[in-house]
Amino acid sequence: IAAADMPWQDFVQDARLREIVELTLQNNRDLRIAVKNIELAQAQYRINRADLAPTLGANASGSRTSPNPAAAAGGPSVATSYAAGFGINSWEIDLFGRIRSMSNSASAKYLATEEARKAAQISLIGAVASTWLSLQANTELLALAQRTQHTRQQTLALIKQRQEVGVASALDLQQAESLAASAKVAASQQQRLRAQDINALTLLVGQTVPEQLLPTAANPNAASAASAATATSTTDAAAPDIFSRFAPVAVGLPSDVLLRRPDIRAAEQQLIAANANIGAARAAFFPRIALTGMYGRASSELDDLFGGAAVRTWSFLPQINLPIFDWGRNMANLDASHAGRDIAVAQYEKAIQSAFREVADALAGKATLSEQIAAQQAQTRAEQQRYQLADLRYRNGIDSQLNLLDAQRALFGSEQALIQTRLME
Repeated sequence: IAAADMPWQDFVQDARLREIVELTLQNNRDLRIAVKNIELAQAQYRINRADLAPTLGANASGSRTSPNPAAAAGGPSVATSYAAGFGINSWEIDLFGRIRSMSNSASAKYLATEEARKAAQISLIGAVASTWLSLQANTELLALAQRTQHTRQQTLALIKQRQEVGVASALDLQQAESLAASAKVAASQQQRLRAQDINALTLLVGQTVPEQLLPTAANPNAASAASAATATSTTDAAAPDIFSRFAPVAVGLPSDVLLRRPDIRAAEQQLIAANANIGAARAAFFPRIALTGMYGRASSELDDLFGGAAVRTWSFLPQINLPIFDWGRNMANLDASHAGRDIAVAQYEKAIQSAFREVADALAGKATLSEQIAAQQAQTRAEQQRYQLADLRYRNGIDSQLNLLDAQRALFGSEQALIQTRLME
């Protein structure tokens, strides 16, 4: 299936994330506004389209007038008349395309609003996925900080024992306490970032996200690990499980697939609407011809209105309105329409340029990111082995405590960098 035709359900492969996206599409307020804007634009289009056809209406009236001019000739002192009929209420004959241009403009705006809704939905799904992955990364970073804090607390306890027996110095103890405190700071920071990600996800979804749908660490029990070897297996195993949530997009897609992006289609429809506005503004310089007609019956008695005593009445009133001098109003409207068209052209060009830039950035990142991840994984494995060797040498009294703490610090930074790099994949 082509990437442009792939449903988001096929692209998002994580069941929990799919459920969150479905909740978002049901409850997000911005998407609701976009849907209501479509209904508003559709109603406006129907209003403009209805002006192309005559409006038929029925009317009935009755009047009593005193004094009656016919009273002097023996008539009643009060004149009474009743009338009923139906006809056309001021129908403008669209000879110069003014109403049709307005209808075309409304139609294009409706289509643009529909494409804008699609673009808003795609952006919303992307925002939910990005926030969910950020939450996953911060969850993993929190677990990593907690594992590191646990390991450094063990190292601190070991150095305290060695310092009590005179093997380690007070400087060694202070350095170990500093590293243990820094790990606690990192854990608190990641806990705060994770809570902020949950709040951002709640805003996007439009309701509280169920706890079972939130991402969890790859190995929740890793915080109780007693050695870096446990952290090593966790880091390597977590990488593919954390971020492999989306179907790969095939390479070699033609560039014209960008023209199917909803944001570009919306800009194109806005350009069509702006051109139609020029047609309506230009037609305002020509005469407007309107027809009003009525056919009915009239009687002096209500009971005879539809009987044989009533008389038939009709009227036909054509009108022509030719602008002669309007202080430049029509010319200003035409100039405004031309300016709106130029703005729409610039916005359309910008939408295309932005689409090409986003694709180029994605391709540039994909070309180098895999190499960066591989290099970062190799560095993390080397730092893990370095820490294990430093820990073993320190416990056997061969190496200094400074090398052990430095290996701990380097391993923690490398594991953090690996998770953050995987997030960009």
